[in-house]
Amino acid sequence: AFLGLVPILKESGTSVKLRSHLSKAGAPSIRRKLYMAAVVSTRCNPDVSEQFARLKARGKPTLSALGAAMRKLVHIAFGVLKSQSEYRPQGT
Repeated sequence: AFLGLVPILKESGTSVKLRSHLSKAGAPSIRRKLYMAAVVSTRCNPDVSEQFARLKARGKPTLSALGAAMRKLVHIAFGVLKSQSEYRPQGT
C-alpha cells in the first residue's frame, strides 16, 4: 500500500463497481518510474514478460497486466535488498 500498487474496488451502499483500479496512495513520482520500468521489463525481463503474457492470454487489460508487472518489480527489488544478493531470474 505504501507505493499505491494495491487494487481498489469502488463500492457505494450495496452496489459494487466491477472494475478495480490501483490505489492513489503513495508517491506518484515513484509510481511513474515503476510504470516505465514495468513497460521495459515486459520486453526484457524473462520473469516479468512471462507473467505479463500469461495475464494478457487470460484476457486481462494491458494496464491491469502492467500493474501486476509493477508489483512484481517491487517484490524483486525487495528480495534483492533483503537478501543482499544480485537478482537471478527464476529459471536460473
